[in-house]
Amino acid sequence: MGEARTQDLLLTDQAFLAIKALLFDGEVHAGQLVSVAELVKRSGLPLAPVREAVKRAEAVGLVEILPKRGVQIMAATPDTIQACFHLRCLIDQEGARVLASNIATDAMEALRDEHVAVRESAAKVVTLDIQRWAKKVDWKLHSTLASALNNNLAAQIYDSNRDRITVLQQSRHFLPERIVPAMTEHLRIIDAILTGQTQEAMTAVRQHMAGTLRWWGVAPPEGNVPMVMRMVT
Repeated sequence: MGEARTQDLLLTDQAFLAIKALLFDGEVHAGQLVSVAELVKRSGLPLAPVREAVKRAEAVGLVEILPKRGVQIMAATPDTIQACFHLRCLIDQEGARVLASNIATDAMEALRDEHVAVRESAAKVVTLDIQRWAKKVDWKLHSTLASALNNNLAAQIYDSNRDRITVLQQSRHFLPERIVPAMTEHLRIIDAILTGQTQEAMTAVRQHMAGTLRWWGVAPPEGNVPMVMRMVT
């Protein structure tokens, strides 16, 4: 019984990863209604673990189970887009504050160099390779900010939100002209961190969120984004 249970859990893990891969690769897209049977076919895994994986995906906000209808992939609605990027901003700005307080240098200097290189390349021509490079460097900064909190619970929330944002990003075409402004916004964050300017770093994070939401055609949250977990330094 124990071995069978372990095998079921392993298959559920595989099914969950398979479902995420379908979402991240755009094989099933935001807002789409699919059946569990279709997910079984696409994943190549048995029905039982796929059902459990769908429940897990619903728990982290990737899908919604609609009884007698199927599985609704999270939709790229203005409210969802705003909520996901607002949540990322809340964690990012605290990470920026922590890093600026400690004036992190070596890794941040290297990350700055990467951003400059991407921006310079994208200013000349934007190829598919440069698009992939830009996305990688973009998430590298966001992951660095989140990791600065050294908080496992925050990391879990951040990772789940990153998955949701990845699904949202598959719902629209990538705009090459967004690369240079995004890298510039990131560099403002990095430069504030490198010079130990905590408030400026947090402000730059919020400005980046506003720029990202404008790109999506979504209004930023009303009022100022709250500064979470502010501490006296």
